[in-house]
Amino acid sequence: MRLGIRLQLLAALGALLGLAFVPLFFAVASLTSASMTQARELSARALGRAVAAHLATARATRPPAELEPLIASYLGQGGVAAIAVLDASGNRSTSLGNAAALKAIPPGIAPGAEEIRAVRTSHGAALLLIVPSAEPEPGSVAVVIRTDAEPAAPLVRLVALYTGVMALSLLVFAYFSLTRLIVRPIDELSRAAGRVAAGARSLEVPRGGARELGELGESLSRMMAKLRADEEALRTKIAEIERYAADLKSAQQRLIRSERLASVGRLSAGLAHEIGNPIAAILGFQDLLLEGGLDPREQRDFLERMKRETERIHHVLRDLLDFARPPVREAGGRPGIVEVAVRDALSLVKPQKSARGIEISAEIEPSLPEVTLPPEGLVQVLLNLLLNAIDELGLADVKPGRILVRAHQTKPEGMVRLEVLDNGRGLANEVRDTLFEPFVTTKEVGRGTGLGLAVCRGLVESAGGSIFASDRPEGGARFVVDLPVAEIP
Repeated sequence: MRLGIRLQLLAALGALLGLAFVPLFFAVASLTSASMTQARELSARALGRAVAAHLATARATRPPAELEPLIASYLGQGGVAAIAVLDASGNRSTSLGNAAALKAIPPGIAPGAEEIRAVRTSHGAALLLIVPSAEPEPGSVAVVIRTDAEPAAPLVRLVALYTGVMALSLLVFAYFSLTRLIVRPIDELSRAAGRVAAGARSLEVPRGGARELGELGESLSRMMAKLRADEEALRTKIAEIERYAADLKSAQQRLIRSERLASVGRLSAGLAHEIGNPIAAILGFQDLLLEGGLDPREQRDFLERMKRETERIHHVLRDLLDFARPPVREAGGRPGIVEVAVRDALSLVKPQKSARGIEISAEIEPSLPEVTLPPEGLVQVLLNLLLNAIDELGLADVKPGRILVRAHQTKPEGMVRLEVLDNGRGLANEVRDTLFEPFVTTKEVGRGTGLGLAVCRGLVESAGGSIFASDRPEGGARFVVDLPVAEIP
């Protein structure tokens, strides 16, 4: 639990005053006690001398029987605890007083010079005063006077009371002064900050208090004013951004709609071109057959041509369906093995007539992991890329033509990368940006539908991969396929 600033100030002031006044109290008490003890000793000596002198005189003028009442009259006055009249041998002839004090008077005190001894009884410190007397016979008078500090105790208590009252007065004065100058303005600032946190739009600066706290309040007020101005500016910026975002979204939707219409237009134009020409040829052959007058050999030739054109239309439609509905690898389906797919694809293209005179090689990194694209799709992608490279080298009439299939695992992405490289003319500028769109081709009519690369992109993306093409610095084209590694069940 955290204490409030008032309690912390009170505790700090109390500790400070305690550190200041407690040593002062003990110093004053010690000095007072020492002074009282010294004064007590001086008084005891004077009293002892007076009592001893009086008894010595009385001993010379009065009989021993009258000394006891006189001695008894002195006991208790000024701290006199015991009195003993000693003969010349030091033996007590008469003694009265406290038994503990009488024990402090040693036996066998021979008469001599005046002597003062500090002794201690069971009741505290005392002085033993021995005064010699010569009449009526040699002897001495011993007086025991208490000199303990009991008489100083009331004065010490008075000093303690005065010190406590002064410390308490200073504590109360300092507490109320600090509360008025520091604590109360801080409380007001704290409450004002709480109102600001709750949603207030302004900060009330507390009046009074220390100058520094007033300056702090003014600074906070200026800060709040600046924050309000910044907030308004931020709201304005947000409104502008929202307006720009709405305009951008609208423009994006228009762009997407335009792109869709353009794609539909390109698809329709390509489809009309690829299917329209064979249909026109078929219709022409049908008209010739319907007119009659043809010999059986010519009729068979026309029918075979009609069949080829029909197969061409079927091939276009099949490629279009492959592009529109690429196969998706189902969970638990067979993963593709890159090394096997490359070997199968090369075995299919190398025997073809168009591949003669072209060096086709492969560089496969050992122990490549399986990929997410199924084996059939992987072979189809490689076949399309290899056949396109063979057609390009045939059109470019490059001698010798070279095709390299390279496969390795990328780091740190962990993808398996397939590359098909050739030394042909590179990518044509007119199809560079639309290379993977349907019906985009640089081949002459009848040699390609323009759907091969579009189908490849559909197959690769359905497996979670990507495909792109670029020119090689040394000349030729480079097609790259990145495929994710298949998860091991």
